[in-house]
Formats: sequence, C-alpha cells, structure tokens
Amino acid sequence: MKLWNVSKIDKQQAYQLSLDCKIPQIAACVLAARGVQSAAAAEDFLAQEEGLIDPLLMKDMDTAADRILTAVETQERICVYGDYDADGVCSTALLVSFLADIGADVFYYIPSRMTEGYGMNTLALDTIAAKGATLVVTVDNGITALKETQYAKKLGMEIVITDHHKPDSKLPDAVAVVNPHRADCNYPFKGLCGVGVAFKLAAAISAGTISQEELLYEYADLVAIGTVGDIVPLSGENRIFVKRGLEIMAQSPRAGIRALLESALSDPLKLTASRLGFSIVPRINACGRLSSADAAVEMLLSDDETEAEKIAEQLNDDNEQRRSIEKEITRQAVEILHSNSEMYCKSIIVVAAPGWNTGVIGIVASRIREIYGKPAIVMSIEGDTARGSGRSIEGFSLVDAVFSCKEILQHFGGHPMAVGVTLKAEDIDKFSDMINRYADTSGQMPYPRLDIDLKLNPAGITPALVHELEYLQPYGPGNPQPLFGLYGMTITAINEIGGGKHLRLTLSRDGRFVTALYFSHTAEDFVYVQGDVVDLAVTLDINGYNGVETVSIIIRDIKLNRENPLEYLQSLRICEKIKGNKPLAVGDKEAIYPDRAEFALVYREIKRRGSLKTDLSRLRLTAGDGKISAGKLEVIIEAMSELGLISCEKNGEVLKLCTLDYDGKADLLSAPIMKKIQ
Repeated sequence: MKLWNVSKIDKQQAYQLSLDCKIPQIAACVLAARGVQSAAAAEDFLAQEEGLIDPLLMKDMDTAADRILTAVETQERICVYGDYDADGVCSTALLVSFLADIGADVFYYIPSRMTEGYGMNTLALDTIAAKGATLVVTVDNGITALKETQYAKKLGMEIVITDHHKPDSKLPDAVAVVNPHRADCNYPFKGLCGVGVAFKLAAAISAGTISQEELLYEYADLVAIGTVGDIVPLSGENRIFVKRGLEIMAQSPRAGIRALLESALSDPLKLTASRLGFSIVPRINACGRLSSADAAVEMLLSDDETEAEKIAEQLNDDNEQRRSIEKEITRQAVEILHSNSEMYCKSIIVVAAPGWNTGVIGIVASRIREIYGKPAIVMSIEGDTARGSGRSIEGFSLVDAVFSCKEILQHFGGHPMAVGVTLKAEDIDKFSDMINRYADTSGQMPYPRLDIDLKLNPAGITPALVHELEYLQPYGPGNPQPLFGLYGMTITAINEIGGGKHLRLTLSRDGRFVTALYFSHTAEDFVYVQGDVVDLAVTLDINGYNGVETVSIIIRDIKLNRENPLEYLQSLRICEKIKGNKPLAVGDKEAIYPDRAEFALVYREIKRRGSLKTDLSRLRLTAGDGKISAGKLEVIIEAMSELGLISCEKNGEVLKLCTLDYDGKADLLSAPIMKKIQ
C-alpha cells in the first residue's frame, strides 16, 4: 500500500493561470497542483526550443571539444566508450554518428554487462589500445574511473569523460571531465542524462558551424529515447529534447527506430513519452541485458531498412526472453525473503543468489521495491564477486547510502533512485549491515507515496477533458501523466481480458457507470469483490475506434474507501521492527500486541470462509469492522501459522488463508512472534 497524497490547489489561482497562459483550465489546475503558481513559472515549465542552454557553460566542455577537434583534424583514432542501457546505447550511437559525419576515424566499445559490468575496465582498455585508439571519449560513464584513467595513460591513450552520474570527491585525471553534477560546474540545468551530455558535447564541437537547434533536429530522436530510458526529470532541456524527438519520430524516423516502432506498437504514429518508455526502451535494453548491446547500436546507426528490421526482430525476441528470466528471478528472490523475515524487515532490502542474470537484476530490484515498499538491492554472485543493482523510493537517496559503503566496494555509482555496485561476495552481509546502518541513522525511511493531482467526478470524464490535458505532454519523471482520484466507487462487475492477464472493472457512483482497466492484474491476485466500495487512482487516455473516441480509464492503484494508508503503514512498520529485532518506541508494543478476542475474530472469519483470499486491508474490514490494525493482523496471522492453526500463502500483498485441523486449545502466547513482542 502507498500513501495517497492529494494535492491542494487554489482554484481561483488556477483559473487566473489558465487566463494568463491561454491554456485549458484542467491543464492549469494540474500545473497548480504541482506548485506552478505564476504565468512565468508555467512558461518556464512548458519550455520551448529557445530554452536550450549554451553547452560551453558546462565545466571542461571547451577543453573536451578542442581535444576532440584536434583528434579529428589529425586523424587520430577515437573510441567512444559507452554503456549497455538505453541511455548509453543512444549516447554511443549519437556521438559515433556525429563524429563520423565530421570526418573522424571513430569506433565504439560497450562492455558486456555479464562479464565486465558497468563502466571502464582495464581489459577493455587493452582491447581499445590494440585497435589503435589514442583518444577515448566516454558517454554515460567514467566519473569514478580513477584507476582506469591512469591505466589508459600508461597505454598511451588520453581520456575525455562525459557523464551525468554523481561524482566522488576526487575526479579522474582526464583531459576533461564533463559532468553537470561537478561541484565546480555552473551549468544551470542539472537534470541531463548521458545522452543529453553527449548531445551537448556535439553541440560544443560544432559551435559556429551549425546552430544547436539545427543539430537537435538531427539527433533529437536518439536524445529523446535515452532521456526517457534513464528516467530523468522531464523538465527544462529534457522536456525540449523529448518533445522534439517525439515530433521527429512521428514524421521521419531513422531506419532503426522505424523498424522498432513498427514491431513494438500497433499505431507507430501515436507515439508518446510513456509509449517510448514501455515499448521502445525495454527492447533497446533487452539485448544488453542478455548478451551484447552492440546490436542495438548497430540498429540505430543503420541506414539499411532490411538490416534494421532484422535487428529489431532480434530485440523483440530478446525482450520476451528477458521478461521470462526476470519473472523467475523475482519469484526466487521473494522466496528467499519470505524464508527470512529479518531480511525484508530491514530499511533497505539486500538479497543475493548465485547465477542470477545480471542483466535483469535491476528490473527485479524494481519489483522487490514495489512488493515491499522500500529500497531494494538485488545481487548476482559469480565466483567470489557479487554484482548488484538497486532501486529506491521517492525521498531516499540510495546513491548516498551506497557511497557510505565505498570502502568495501570495488565499483559503484548511480543516482538517488538507482545504483549499481560490485563487491566481494564474502562482503555481502557486511554491505547489508553498513547500508542499513546508514539508513537507520538518517531518519525514518519514507513510505511509498502516490501523488494525486486532482479528484474527479466520474461524470466529468470525457474525451474533451483528455484532449485538454495533452497540452502538458510529454509526460515523464518531473512531469508525470496526470493522476486523478475517483473516490467512493462501487464495484459492479469484474471481468478478465487479454487471456486472463488483465482485468476490466465496471464501477458506479451516483448512478454514473464507468469502465476501468487494471493491467497486469489477474483474478488470482485481485482481492476485491462486487459490492466493495473503493477509491481508484487513475490516468486517462483516448481510445479511437472506427472514428469514435472514448476515454480509457487506467487504474494505477486501488484501495478500500475506508482505509487510512498512513495508519496502515505505520502499524506495519512497528511489526517490521519486531521481526527485524529493532528497538521499539514508547507505545509500539501496545499498538501491535493482539488480545485473545482479536485472535478469535480473525480465526472465526477464516474458519467461516473455509479458505480465504484477501489482503490485510480487506481482512481488517471483514474481521473486526476495521478496528484491528494492520500490524496486529500481521502478528495474528503469523502466530496462528506458527502454531499450526492456519496455513498462509503470500503473494505480494495477497494472502491465501485456510484453517487446519488442530486438537486441543492453542497457547497463543507460546507463538515465537508473540514471545518476541513480550
């Protein structure tokens, strides 16, 4: 469960914003809900191409551009050293294409995620030197490559680093280190990803020969895909990049992108940032996750449509294989965590096993984060080395936590919401202890949060309303698709669609019926029934069929109308303290300790139903009319399971409960969980 934070807005102020900016009132209300209160702020948020910033304002950019131009003029061999994710792939394709166009002798190198891991390594530098390179330009990596930069010097190569990840206190000894996050960099927009920095480098190199706006026309498609793929805020220059890139891809996409669009989307021309993120980016990522990212780079560089289509088909196949592997590793990780409650009760979950595919552990970390509502780091052990990938929740900087453990890490890097680490396998437990000590002394871990822009009356949901919202596109981090709250909706029908992979709900309020889609949820994991009164967090989209437009209502979250998420999560946090052997605060024990009458209420409800599929929120309603806290319910279920009174099968938040045969009278206080509380 997440905290639902409904924005409070001044309706008169939003109305004035609508008049001043000449935008629809619903769009102005969403902007106001997000803290945009003046016409000037709105115009800055809805930036146009004149908002592009001079690349030479970035520290070391002039030095980097001069060194590369010298290499081009003297025909030195240049290697672009990239990364295997969508940002790194697009950065590599952009810079290789640009340098080739201005006459450079250029090739690229992307390390294998499986055998080399993230960033520069000495064996790769040996290979690059053997190919005759005298200059290496990194994209989307290199900011922590202190040893590797020194090694390159010994091989007779110079390094130009372009990156956007958080720098350490000491920078590599390179010809130039271009990174907007450098402490001494005055570049005003810090939100660029790797491909954004690479584009800025190309703009600096070509300054005086072509305008930055003209250059963006050539490469906005690549910049847009990398920017969406790296999940950086879609504000400032990033908004300009993505908006322009979407326009270009809809008009005249390059051969590789056209092939991928046609294979991934039923309507390639109806392209949004969200569709890029859910269809194109995973396919570009897929080959780097399973084998080599070179195929994706070659597809983006290719002018041959037949070759591009062939590679796009391969990327589709890789993506399907990736999904299967990811699902199995997630299942195994959850099984490990369920076998040791102390692991998932820590502030930061660290879970590891031998042989997990390092290409998908980042996605698995996202799944674990969603299941348990806290930061998660998933590691694959290979011999005596562990490689991990982590994902955080809003409000907690996971990269700062990782930096606090740098003394035992071989490689590390990332940003507040995502990290990568490499360490000795024997240090995994030590790492878990260190990073959790950092988290526990940094204040309370934030709860997972859902920010709802506005409450809507279902009667007001029309195609015209959705079209008015399009003024705010493109959507993404920093400018998410507007999220609306539909409150007090009664479920009147539940139907499976898509071969049972998704659900379609019919709901009503005040005589108004709506249909909503709940993707990637099945009847098996859906605990609500007809007649339940629920609150929905939804996004809205337009669906056109035979010339008729209707509104698609997409469910992003659902909860019982009577549930208080804050009380629910606070109660479970106390329960986690007990399972994790953490000290309790004053009043914690009383808040979590169930009495015999509460045990009886829960047991009778399960026995009455024979077997019961539910979650803690719904069980609170059916057993005790919402008066037993979620934490107490967790204790009751665990105690009865430990004593053999019931069986409990968990799948995320879904519980399958069944009473068992039991002779005699159970001593509830003898359950291990009850003794822990005592």
